[in-house]
Amino acid sequence: MTRTQLTDEEWEFIGPFLPVGRFGPYPDRLRDQFEGVIWRFRTGSQWREMPERFGAWQTVYNRFMRWRDAGVFQALLEEAIAEAVRREEIDMSLVSVDSTTTRAHHDAAGMRVSEETLAALEEAASQKGERPGNKADRTAKSIRSAPNADASAYDGGHG
Repeated sequence: MTRTQLTDEEWEFIGPFLPVGRFGPYPDRLRDQFEGVIWRFRTGSQWREMPERFGAWQTVYNRFMRWRDAGVFQALLEEAIAEAVRREEIDMSLVSVDSTTTRAHHDAAGMRVSEETLAALEEAASQKGERPGNKADRTAKSIRSAPNADASAYDGGHG
């Protein structure tokens, strides 16, 4: 038995999750096609490089796309986790929730700056030999058009 083949026990678990069309005969090579999907992702190869023992690569690819769209792989994952819990093979003390925080650039947060600060930034950029881009112009226009109650704090407190 090769690494790409499923055991009968594994196939008994997976088989019921694979949808079969309402019309037409049951696909004889369904197991081979599923193993072809496993082969494709295990090797990282292109679909066109799939060995013939799994069937035509186009057929295996089409089946994969249908299974993906039908949520087969998500359902398999959830059922595998549920089965492991039923067998008490999961140690929940090993489960960890990570709350990583990623800071966004100030442009992503809609930061507002006073016209005075913006002018100082543009002047500093031009002194370095850099030309302020359209982004700064758009920002200046949006600042002028949107009233900002906090702008007086940046303008020396007058407002």
